[in-house]
Amino acid sequence: MTTRRLFLATLAALSTAPLLARAAELPDLKGRTVVVVTENAYPPLQFIDPKSGDAIGWEYDAMKAIAERLNFKLEYRNISWDAMIQAVSDGQYDIGMTGISIKDERKAKVDFSDPYMRSEMFMLVRSAETRFTDAKSFAAFEKGLVGAQAGTTPFYTAVYDILDGNEQNPRIRLVETFGASVQALMTGDVDLVLTDGVAGKGYVEVSKGALKLIGDPLGGDDFGFIFKKSSDLVAPVNAAIAALKADGTLAALDKKWFLDYKLGE
Repeated sequence: MTTRRLFLATLAALSTAPLLARAAELPDLKGRTVVVVTENAYPPLQFIDPKSGDAIGWEYDAMKAIAERLNFKLEYRNISWDAMIQAVSDGQYDIGMTGISIKDERKAKVDFSDPYMRSEMFMLVRSAETRFTDAKSFAAFEKGLVGAQAGTTPFYTAVYDILDGNEQNPRIRLVETFGASVQALMTGDVDLVLTDGVAGKGYVEVSKGALKLIGDPLGGDDFGFIFKKSSDLVAPVNAAIAALKADGTLAALDKKWFLDYKLGE
């Protein structure tokens, strides 16, 4: 029995050794302050809890874990999506987080972290919608309007994967926040909103039967944090993301926010 216990203890030590080694190798930022900017408009990644008024979400938890691993202090700021990339590029903030898809054209202005999540777009509509059932039938429904924030993945998916490739297409109604696009859908000002599947399921649940998801997923994007060009934070944050993937922290956050958390409850 003693031999077996010794063997199991040795096996456990060997299996955790790589994780401990990776944790020990993470850079120490020595308590420096890092300013993170977000929009707080993309549940469950980051949003304002309607009950407490606190800013919460998957990205907040992930960033807290990254800060703990790298030994830096967090300060948060809020900004609109359309101003975020330029503001980070200008060095007004150290990191931007708001479910930002990694795109080559954005890399011209900012550096990205390694991906921490992959997202697919789905079609969110009112539950009584029968005039179209997928991207093809929506494109053929000439009166159909889609609400989206300019410069976002839902915007470009609507333009290039559903409509005619014209970014000035009058069928796209621009809104300031993702929440505003969902509100426009609820009130009938638009007929379609494109959303990440997880966020969409959350809105369907909280709508109490007023909304539904239809069609197949439309493409996929990797999400990353953004930094000003040549930021010294990119490599440490990438190392922390790798460590959080390896030790199961990000998987635990997926379960917490995508399976267990119920928006509005």
